[in-house]
Formats: sequence, structure tokens, C-alpha cells
Amino acid sequence: MDDADATEPARAVRRVLMEPGGPILVEGPVEVTLPDGGIRRSGRFMVAVCRCGMSADPPWCDTSHRNLPSGGHRAPGPGSAPPCSGPPPEAPAAEERDIP
Repeated sequence: MDDADATEPARAVRRVLMEPGGPILVEGPVEVTLPDGGIRRSGRFMVAVCRCGMSADPPWCDTSHRNLPSGGHRAPGPGSAPPCSGPPPEAPAAEERDIP
């Protein structure tokens, strides 16, 4: 943390789980900023964030991925995250990607 960050309160580390063929699970409570600038909040202890782009209630997962023939994966649409198979080739090693 540099001097500019000294006035910000400390934040708890949140666990994020990548479910193969399913949503991104985030320990809550969470606040999600949407591409249009809107904000969605959830006070749940665990939140499922859609990454297939099929949810009727984005950004939350509504299990629509279960109906996809590809096992939950499809080409990402606007505002959805692609299925994750690891960092892209240009991504730094994990120890270099820690975010304070």
C-alpha cells in the first residue's frame, strides 16, 4: 500500500470460486457495478454471478446455464465473463497478480 492508500479503510479478503460450467461464486455481501454504471447489491453470504450471459436477472446467476448444450458455456455476451480456463498467456504469474 502506498501513502495515497493510507486513508482507505482495510478491506476483508473475499473468496471467489470458479465453478466449472457454472457461475462465479463470491463471498458476500457484494456490490456489482454494471457496464451501464448501474449498481446491484446483495447481502447474501454467497452470491452466484452469471458468466454465461443467459440469466434473466443479471448479474446474478439464475441457473440458465444448465439448459445450454455446451455444459454451461457459450460465447460471452455483453456484460458476461467468458468461461475461465486459466490466465491468458500474457498474464503475469499468480504471485505477481496479487491485488492489495
